[in-house]
Amino acid sequence: MAAALDVFAAQGYRGSTVEQIARNAGMSKANVLYYFHTKDDIYAAVLSRTLHVWLEPLEQLEPDGDPIEQIWQYTRQKLQLSRDAPHASRLFANEILQGGNAVGPFLQSELKTLVDAKCQIIQDWIDQGRLAAVSPLHLLFLIWASTQHYADFQPQIHALHTGDENSLYQQAEHTLRLIITQGLKP
Repeated sequence: MAAALDVFAAQGYRGSTVEQIARNAGMSKANVLYYFHTKDDIYAAVLSRTLHVWLEPLEQLEPDGDPIEQIWQYTRQKLQLSRDAPHASRLFANEILQGGNAVGPFLQSELKTLVDAKCQIIQDWIDQGRLAAVSPLHLLFLIWASTQHYADFQPQIHALHTGDENSLYQQAEHTLRLIITQGLKP
């Protein structure tokens, strides 16, 4: 799965082959095809795994918690995922840029259901006066854009940031925390 993720993230679905994936995994093509019958099967498995790992932090948003702290922890986890698993973010971004055909059903069902539920929690916090009046959906878009940017645009980030990776993420975390926690105060 890790070898396939690397290949798909670098080459995109169309540019990837089972041979490349097998070579990257240190396996024979026949061995890979024993577990996954087609490139489509491999791609679907990698996307499914990626999406479920990414959604786990969002699933942790609970109505009884402190709203600002919960949203900050979600943002922080998303930033950490971008740092630890940039290929996963790029795979998803490439899929979306290609039209999202492989993830379309997931986006319209599981993702939509989860996002609707979490947006309702955020809206309830707003209605209770515990958060600034923002659009819950656009708040999630802002979090996704600001955290995944570090993975999806890594060459640009490295060209513009002169420090090491630790300082980059420390500064990013500080900036995001300030904006999220201060910007969401009612």
